Amino acid sequence: MVLTQTKKELDAILSSFNSTNNLGFVPTMGALHKGHIALVRKAVSENKNVVVSIFVNPTQFNNKEDLKKYPKTLESDISLLKKVSDSICVFAPSVAEIYSNSIKTNVYNFDGLDKVMEGEFRDDHFNGVGTVVETLLNLVKPDRAYFGEKDFQQLQIIKKMVDLKKIPVDIIGCPIVREPNGLAMSSRNERLSKAMRKEAALIYKILKAAKKKFGTKSANYILEWIEKQFQEHTEFDLEYVTIADVDTLTPIQKKEKNTKYRAFIAVYAENVRLIDNIALN
Repeated sequence: MVLTQTKKELDAILSSFNSTNNLGFVPTMGALHKGHIALVRKAVSENKNVVVSIFVNPTQFNNKEDLKKYPKTLESDISLLKKVSDSICVFAPSVAEIYSNSIKTNVYNFDGLDKVMEGEFRDDHFNGVGTVVETLLNLVKPDRAYFGEKDFQQLQIIKKMVDLKKIPVDIIGCPIVREPNGLAMSSRNERLSKAMRKEAALIYKILKAAKKKFGTKSANYILEWIEKQFQEHTEFDLEYVTIADVDTLTPIQKKEKNTKYRAFIAVYAENVRLIDNIALN
């Protein structure tokens, strides 16, 4: 296991990798859990060399309190990664190392992918995501980079950014990893009480029921049904639920043949924001 915290050290390590077309990259914000580890395992299985970045990116937080509360657990993160492979390179830079003297966010034209769902509630969030991912991809120069489908909108936006900037990398989406009760794994889950972590299984339970209904019911019926479920469970605060085209992320108007759809949801539980999604067809 190699830990580096500067771009100069990272560059020296990358130069020592003499294999071609065999570098995998997993960008994270740390506080690693089994979902991250699944991405790392896939990267290790498909590449001779793997870099995992651990960097809490300030430009993608709209809420300063959320940024302040985000857990920083580098030591335990490294211990988890060692269990996967002792040859992983961990890049854990400071904010100053990434942004130098000025934290500046790039502006991208994501063709509307950033204006719906998360983008509607988190102003400029995806420009922040695009900025740090572009920076990291240009530093690491991987052949393949791995992202989880829990942040499906983010995954589509990163694919768009890579296309816009013509970065030569394959962006690989990986299935959502869930806790035994179905709750999508997230670093935020650690902020839930034990009881709420159990209760939050309701989110995935409702999504699975919505998927069953999608074959016979209209999208409007399903959305209204989901909203009603959360009205009956007042311990949750539904921020949004949307059914959208997986390619354009455009909210559904009417079911179209040969179009794939997903249901996307954001819910507050004990003031912790949880997101999830499910393929409907």
